[in-house]
Amino acid sequence: MAIFKFVISEPVSRKSFQTEVEQNKAAALIGKKIGEEFNGDVIGLNGYVLKITGGTDKDGFPMHPALKGNVRKKLLLSTPPGFHPLQKGQRRRKMVRGNTVSEEIVQINAKVIKVGEKPFDQLMPKKAAEEKTEEKKEEAPKQPEKPKEAEKPKEAEKPKKVEAPKAETTKTEPAKTEPTKE
Repeated sequence: MAIFKFVISEPVSRKSFQTEVEQNKAAALIGKKIGEEFNGDVIGLNGYVLKITGGTDKDGFPMHPALKGNVRKKLLLSTPPGFHPLQKGQRRRKMVRGNTVSEEIVQINAKVIKVGEKPFDQLMPKKAAEEKTEEKKEEAPKQPEKPKEAEKPKEAEKPKKVEAPKAETTKTEPAKTEPTKE
């Protein structure tokens, strides 16, 4: 079975957390659409209610709320998601995935609508990499030692300028034409 990656944003603290859930545990989400709410018990957040805001499929194409179903199709887009125009009125045909969660979806984006009893930080485990970076931040960084003056060269030699040899130009005289007899 595949694994769903959930990116859950909490509007109160303005933080996002990522967690992975096996597809058989999150099977209740298959068939849900962007904008629908679901119970957080499905992914281990007891008492929380979450709202699906988007996602991506196995090839990285974003889910688009305007495309119904779980199909992949090219749409002419002028607004996000899937296309961020650089100029006013700019449009582009981009490949997007439909608005329904299916087996081909890998990442699901959601936001917290209703908070449960326990704080969100306690329910979401920190990654080991995040903990290591926090430990490194606590340690004082070592400053590199500056070289002593005795180690510096006394006179810095400047590279000599090398001039390219001038190419000799030869004057060519225009070819003289002789009058032809006709």
